[in-house]
Amino acid sequence: MENSEPSEQISDEYWDMTIEPQRGLFDLQLKELWRYRDLVMLFVRRDFVSVYKQTILGPLWFLIQPLLTTITFTIIFGQIARLPTDGLPQFLFYLSGTVVWSYFADCLNKTSNTFVANYNLFGKVYFPRLAVPVSILISSLITFVIQLLLFVAFMIFFILSGSEIRPNLWLLFFPVLILMMAGLGLGFGIIISSLTTKYRDLRFLVTFGVQLLMYATPVIYPVSSIPDRFRWIIQANPMTPIVETFRYAFLGAGTVAIGQLLYSFGFMLVVVFLGVIIFNRVEQNFMDTV
Repeated sequence: MENSEPSEQISDEYWDMTIEPQRGLFDLQLKELWRYRDLVMLFVRRDFVSVYKQTILGPLWFLIQPLLTTITFTIIFGQIARLPTDGLPQFLFYLSGTVVWSYFADCLNKTSNTFVANYNLFGKVYFPRLAVPVSILISSLITFVIQLLLFVAFMIFFILSGSEIRPNLWLLFFPVLILMMAGLGLGFGIIISSLTTKYRDLRFLVTFGVQLLMYATPVIYPVSSIPDRFRWIIQANPMTPIVETFRYAFLGAGTVAIGQLLYSFGFMLVVVFLGVIIFNRVEQNFMDTV
């Protein structure tokens, strides 16, 4: 009996966290996610380093992939199909669309596999499950910044070569565009990830669906080239105003519509809201179905 009091005092003194199984669907636990920020950064390092580990070219693939994609688009859609590019150099037009779309697609593809790819880890130790998709957004953002620097380097080259490229004050809106891309990728990704715990077929549809969605986004063509009767279909895509605004901000060509940007931003908020609700619901019992 004499030893029980000291042990209770030690327990009360050092116990600083309580794990509770029940919580509301609207509880984002952002404070707890911040407490695990070191773990998030470990996930970021894991995701970033492991992508091209044991490859010959290593991180150079971050630059090779958008370059090869842009060259392919330039040959097929620029030289053969002769699609318009709003008066911009074809290579720069396709590179801008590729860089923007790659970040969104990367976030969506990777977060959509959160539960299935990490179920062993989730079943062994407790941490905020949102740490995994958040780390994917950050690691993908690092890749995006590298590819953005490549794009800026080519943009400077074309400016010095005499091309009519006019960066403007819409560049100040660029951080908001990144937030919108990350939000759309996160929201759609965690919704799909939550559904794949029961419906594994979705894993096979995601990559294919993202590729199809790219053709409904002005990545390889400008919105101005779409006939008026079909333009509303392209504008219903929340990624459309993001790509167009990015091109207009950096290159001075394209269209910027405040209403379209507000629609895209509101769409992003709704998708993230629904995604977090579904994610919180599924994470409480997903181990029984994975």
